[in-house]
Amino acid sequence: MEQTRIPHSPADPEGPDVSIIVPAYEEAESLPELAERIRTACVEGGFSFRVWVIDDGSRDDTWAAVRALHDEDPRFVGLRFQRNYGKSAALSVGFERAQGRYVVTMDADLQDDPAEIPALIDKLEEGHDLVSGWKKERKDPLTKTIPSRFFNWVTRQISGLPLHDFNCGLKVYRREVVKSVDVYGELHRYIPLLAKWAGYDRVAEKPVRHHPRKYGETKFGVERFIQGFLDLITVVFLTRFAVRPMHFFGGLGTLTFGAGFLINLWLTIDKVVFGNYIGDRPLLLLGLLLILFGAQMFTTGLLGEMVIKPRMEDTGSYVVGEALLPETMEGQVVEE
Repeated sequence: MEQTRIPHSPADPEGPDVSIIVPAYEEAESLPELAERIRTACVEGGFSFRVWVIDDGSRDDTWAAVRALHDEDPRFVGLRFQRNYGKSAALSVGFERAQGRYVVTMDADLQDDPAEIPALIDKLEEGHDLVSGWKKERKDPLTKTIPSRFFNWVTRQISGLPLHDFNCGLKVYRREVVKSVDVYGELHRYIPLLAKWAGYDRVAEKPVRHHPRKYGETKFGVERFIQGFLDLITVVFLTRFAVRPMHFFGGLGTLTFGAGFLINLWLTIDKVVFGNYIGDRPLLLLGLLLILFGAQMFTTGLLGEMVIKPRMEDTGSYVVGEALLPETMEGQVVEE
C-alpha cells in the first residue's frame, strides 16, 4: 500500500509525526536491532519519528544501550527509572512526553514487528481513535497462548470491546487519546477500555506479525493472569461506576435486601399463619444476613456518592472535545 507523509500536528508543529514509546526491562541485547527496524519502518512509511525508551529499572546494560542509541541517533531518547515500577508506569511517563500526531507503543523484546507501524497508521487514518495489534499467529509456547486466549475471551465478554488481543504491546493512538487516559498499576492491558471510557470509542484491531523471543527470557509469569483479572474488575468498576457508585452498590444492595426481606416475610407467614417454629431454621439467619448486607451496600453507595460529589463539581474532570467560542472570538471551533 502506498504510504503518504503524515502532516505535523497543528498543536506541535516542531514535533515529530510519530512518537514511539518502548518500555524496556533488561532488554540490552534487543535494543540495537529494534532501533534499526524502527528506522527502516519509519523511512519506508515516510514520516518523522522520535523513540522514547523507558528503562524500567533494568539491572543489565539496557541504559548503556539507550545511551549508545542516542549518541548515534538523537531521535532515540530515554528515561531511566530508579527501580522497576512496571509497564504501566513506563507507558504513563512516555504518554506525558509524547509529541506529534500519533503515538505508537511496542515492546522491546523484538516480538512486536516495527514494520507493522505504517499499516497500523493507515488503519487509524480510516477514522479510528486507536488501533490495537492482534497477534493472530502467536509465536509463544502453549503455556502462554492458552491462558492468554481464555483471558482475552473473558475480557471481551465483560468489557464489551470486541478485541482478540488486549495485551498486545503494539498499538497506535491519536495523540489526544493518550493524553486523556490515566494509566497506573497494571492497567496497561486495558488502555482501549480506558480510552473508550474517556470518549474515544472508535477502537479497531488489525492482525500483526509476531516473532519468537530472540534474546533473554520472558519477564511475565502465570501470576500476571491472576493480576489481569483483578485489574479487569478494577477497570470495569472505574469505567462504569466511578462517577455513580450508588448504581453499583445500590443495585447490589437492592437485590440482597429484597431477597432477605422475602425470605423473612415467608418465615413470618409460616410462623403466624401456620404456627411453625422458625427459631432454629438456617433460613432465618440467611434472611437476616442478606438484609444486613443490603443495608451495608446502600450505606457504601451513599458514602461513595458523598466522596465523588466534590470531585465531579470540578468542571476540569470532564474531557472537552470541541468548544464554540464566544462571539468576540468569531465563533471559531477549537479542540481542547
